[in-house]
Amino acid sequence: MSEFINNREMRQKTIKEIIKKLHEGKTVEEVKAQFEEAFQGVSASEISAAESALIADGLPVEEVQKLCDVHAAVFKGSIEEIHQPADPSLIPGHPVNVLVRENKKISHIIDREIRPFLSLTKLDDQEEFKKLMEGMDKLKDLAIHYQKKENLLFPYMEKYGITAPPKVMWGVDDEIRDQVKEVRAMLLERAEKNELLVEKTEEVLDKIGEMIFKEENIMIPMLLEQLTQEEWKTIAEESREIGFMIDHVPLWNPDLSEKREEPVLSEKKNQEGMITVPSGEWSAEELTAMLNTLPFDITFVNKDDVVKYFSEGKERAFKRTRTILGRNVSNCHPPASVHVVEKIVEDFKNGVKDHEDFWIKMPGKYILIRYFAVRSEAGEYLGVLEVTQDIKAIQEITGEKRLLSE
Repeated sequence: MSEFINNREMRQKTIKEIIKKLHEGKTVEEVKAQFEEAFQGVSASEISAAESALIADGLPVEEVQKLCDVHAAVFKGSIEEIHQPADPSLIPGHPVNVLVRENKKISHIIDREIRPFLSLTKLDDQEEFKKLMEGMDKLKDLAIHYQKKENLLFPYMEKYGITAPPKVMWGVDDEIRDQVKEVRAMLLERAEKNELLVEKTEEVLDKIGEMIFKEENIMIPMLLEQLTQEEWKTIAEESREIGFMIDHVPLWNPDLSEKREEPVLSEKKNQEGMITVPSGEWSAEELTAMLNTLPFDITFVNKDDVVKYFSEGKERAFKRTRTILGRNVSNCHPPASVHVVEKIVEDFKNGVKDHEDFWIKMPGKYILIRYFAVRSEAGEYLGVLEVTQDIKAIQEITGEKRLLSE
């Protein structure tokens, strides 16, 4: 037992040393040997546990994130446990199959529709330049791929105690999204900085390729070790709420004859009886329909910072999937902005504030996001209510309307 503890402490110490070297400017190749020596034969799950422990001790996620490329460089030649006997990537409609198919499409866009046109000489050719722009435009659909990962796969990783990889990967996802936007903006401006454009494009393409490797060889094996068929089925069903980068995704109907005893994220229904409050009552069906008819989205997070409810109206400002239910609210936001959410919750709990508003512009929308502290009649903090609405049409209202629409 003492040997295990010593090895664990040694590995955590090694991670800190490597992070320090990366922070000081060392390259992946320069630290790769040290990492490989310390973690040779160790599973991805064990490395995840070491990173989680360091984050729990206060090491910033952004620092652990620097190890991501080291992982990929080492694991490409060392992970043996990733090959499962029954390969779910070959099962049509299985979430792993969808992920792999989307990654193949991403790789195809990079290898066939971007890289062949990415050179200083071809940037001066109008037709070649146009094809490069078209290829980069297709990468904007990466957002769909990453949303499914962040909103459907990460909650299960957290449920099974795999907490560091989701935070780290989400941070890298954000970097990739930002860099894709930056390159597309540079292409639109057509500034005379072709060398910088090539450099930045190559950088983000390499990062996307590394993320594909991490998803398929680190993240997916971790999930396959833990998730039940019913949990994979939930992910497959909820994926349709977000959408796909690929066409013709069949509905996957696995054999659930061996169900777990207590579903964790299954839909809870109670259509019998009435829900009574001081000012009225509803059936569960009436209440559900009423909340989903509201012209705005609402989400409730309880006093323990756990997401307990969100409305499911036809038009939503932001997509939600039922896998966020039971998830800590901090884990529902990217590392770059989670501190804002945590500060709001802290101020509400401490009574410093009772509400906070934000507003952002999106294509064709102007989104107002409002947070309210929910308190009992005695003033006890019960949680946070988020109200989100597209106010673009409201802002355009002028004059008066006193007659019914025809």
